[in-house]
Amino acid sequence: MNNVKLKLAVFGVFSLVSAQVYAAGTLCSLPAAPTGSAYINAYNDGRVVPPLAGPDTTVLNARMNFGTTTDGGSAGLCEITSLSNDSAPPLTGYGAIAVVSATRTIPSVTGGSTSIGQVVERIWRKPAATAPVTTTDMCILGTKVSNLSNTDHDSGTAGTQLFEVNDIARGGYSGSGTVGVGYFKQATNASRLYRVGRTFTSVQHRAYMYGAGATLAQQQNNGTGYVDLPPIAGSATLNINGVNSGIAAGVVASVGALPTTLQDAQVNSNWVDFTTDSVYADDDGSTNPVSTMNYVEFACNSDSAATINSTWVKTGAIRLRQTAQENTTFKEITIDGYAPPGATLP
Repeated sequence: MNNVKLKLAVFGVFSLVSAQVYAAGTLCSLPAAPTGSAYINAYNDGRVVPPLAGPDTTVLNARMNFGTTTDGGSAGLCEITSLSNDSAPPLTGYGAIAVVSATRTIPSVTGGSTSIGQVVERIWRKPAATAPVTTTDMCILGTKVSNLSNTDHDSGTAGTQLFEVNDIARGGYSGSGTVGVGYFKQATNASRLYRVGRTFTSVQHRAYMYGAGATLAQQQNNGTGYVDLPPIAGSATLNINGVNSGIAAGVVASVGALPTTLQDAQVNSNWVDFTTDSVYADDDGSTNPVSTMNYVEFACNSDSAATINSTWVKTGAIRLRQTAQENTTFKEITIDGYAPPGATLP
């Protein structure tokens, strides 16, 4: 089995470049062992993030600063742009219709039967002999959070607690080598994909300040100690890393002076983490009840749809994380989902 996984990983590395040439927009390569940071930029590409030292009126190319400011609408790195809808395959050579798809219920954090939204999964496949020719079949897994509703996710806390999806972590990629990652934004109110990491750890990100009392520059700049690409110099292997307490509007966000272990994320080749900002109604004033369709391209096989639905579905393959970007605390919801053939979780 290990030899088979190794071969698939090697094939995946050499096939990604040829597949991307045909895309309108491109998938980005995410290696199994990135250096410097476990994350790479997606829509964040081009951000200029000088630290704020006291009052600062500089207006930056914010790229929304992880959803805090208005979407500029321009295409970002790793973005597929020319699809008619997110049911279509993102790259040439893949079948027009997904081999399998599933819509999975997002349960409440308290474990009740109440649905607070959905996760849509699709798998497209390109046979090895289909141009661009590859040594093995290739698959693309798409993941989208959808229909987040005005529903309380935690009956143990007074009031209505809206679950905010700041990260979507997908497991099962330790045998896949370098994978292709990217996204497509269909809905106008879909939250962007800001960064993608080869890590199990979702890292909290906060703007310097949010809310009606914050200037544009304060919303566009990072909080003190917060970084776009978390370093791997520390030892964080947590589900979520950051400050596990809410922060009110108009308050300066800080994790202390750099370096800080509260922004670390160790590389874990078995996981791909997508950082987004999807919630029915956000504390920062935005409304993004749906995410983009987020992609992972990997080497696979020619299993039938029935086999995929019976053997590729793994317990806990999807982790939805609320990382307390604003006035919330850490929460995780675990859902079963597709993973590459032969994958092992956690």
